[in-house]
Amino acid sequence: FSLGDARRPLHESAILVEDIVHTQLINLLQQAAEVSQLRGARVISAEDLLFLMRKDKKKLRRLLKYMFFRDYKSKIVKGIEEDDLIEDKFNSNNTNKRQKLAQDFLNSIDQTGELLAMFEDDEIDDVKQERMERAERQTRMMDSVQYAEFCESRQLSFSKKASKFRDWLDCSSMEIKPNAVAMEILAYLAYETVAQLVDMALLVKQDMAPKAGDPFSHAISATFIQYHNSTEATSVKSSLDSPENTPPPTPTPPAPAGQQHLGKTPSGALGNGGIGQDSTKSKQRKRKKSTAACGIEAQSDAIQPSHIREAIRRYGHKIGPLSPFT
Repeated sequence: FSLGDARRPLHESAILVEDIVHTQLINLLQQAAEVSQLRGARVISAEDLLFLMRKDKKKLRRLLKYMFFRDYKSKIVKGIEEDDLIEDKFNSNNTNKRQKLAQDFLNSIDQTGELLAMFEDDEIDDVKQERMERAERQTRMMDSVQYAEFCESRQLSFSKKASKFRDWLDCSSMEIKPNAVAMEILAYLAYETVAQLVDMALLVKQDMAPKAGDPFSHAISATFIQYHNSTEATSVKSSLDSPENTPPPTPTPPAPAGQQHLGKTPSGALGNGGIGQDSTKSKQRKRKKSTAACGIEAQSDAIQPSHIREAIRRYGHKIGPLSPFT
């Protein structure tokens, strides 16, 4: 919700995102364990994760800023005076342990100076800026209750429940386990993965939405169409029509004996009474149709699983003139 999805996201989309994030983090942990073995270390540390991210400059720069703010938060929690907070962030002391650790390691592997230059780079992060602008647009029409819920959802993270996060990654079964700083980085990367999935899914949703006056709006990607196959539609329809998903009928109070006797006569012999029953049934049908329409409209605003699958396909798709031949 806080990243740009609907207020009530689809449960299927949440499960799919959780599965993707879990798979990515498990793969990252396995690669970090291999790097740790090459170093001869006994635990997975921040150096192993930084080494794996060294080629992705934008994500690495974002991670370094996160580590700096974690140190900054530790200073505030420990009650350090304001004058100490304004000190140069590159000074080596105990309170800057995360950033000093990252700086020392990147200095040991940096041969061109590009990695160390990121510590002094104040370039605006386009991705973060776009997320902030989207959040601002999202909150324009909110009331106080909705905005409070939105702010509460923005405070959620994987790092607040470290023990459950460790159990989710099954760290206890690993021979080489991650240390505390590595778990902080993994929690941050898990949140960033969710945010990136939402970013890409929103782009897919925007591309697939019909645009008025666009002559090419009918030319929908064939790869996207295959996710709306008949099997998925049939399973959704069968789940909606199954007796288990049918809401129970509204209980009616018992009628007097005279009315029960009249209720057994045909509707045509009751005159106006039959018309009243028909009008009541028609009103109930209209209510059911309006309720179903509201549910469909709410689902259409949310990110669909097909949007996420198409986003993953695009992310792994090679772009270029020779891409069909690779």
